[in-house]
Amino acid sequence: MKLTRAGEYAVRCILYLSSKGENVLVSKKEVAEQMDIPSQFLGKIAQQLAKSGLVSITQGPKGGMKLSKPPESISLLNVVESVIGEIFLNECIADPKSCDKSDKCLVHDVWYKAKTNLRNTLKESTFNEFLK
Repeated sequence: MKLTRAGEYAVRCILYLSSKGENVLVSKKEVAEQMDIPSQFLGKIAQQLAKSGLVSITQGPKGGMKLSKPPESISLLNVVESVIGEIFLNECIADPKSCDKSDKCLVHDVWYKAKTNLRNTLKESTFNEFLK
């Protein structure tokens, strides 16, 4: 599995907003410039982060975005999955019906364990840890 560009940019966005504080409104332009994110792409990512309840967006000339939750309650898993969907290593883990051998596959349990471990690691990593 490789983290998509959208996932990487979403992490950068939340990292920057976390560094500013929970209720601090930051312009999209500032986030884009400081975190080297293309402005158009940031707009799309911000919408996805807002749908997930991680940020709130204020429109208009004095608008911007801010965290909707404190950094300690936002995990890497929350951010990544808000833009790319649930993390999985192969199709049979995401949809066991996609493979007629899932129930008797010799490596299925290993794929599932690897997915679970990765998701748990990302879930345990919250953005307040990165501010130290």
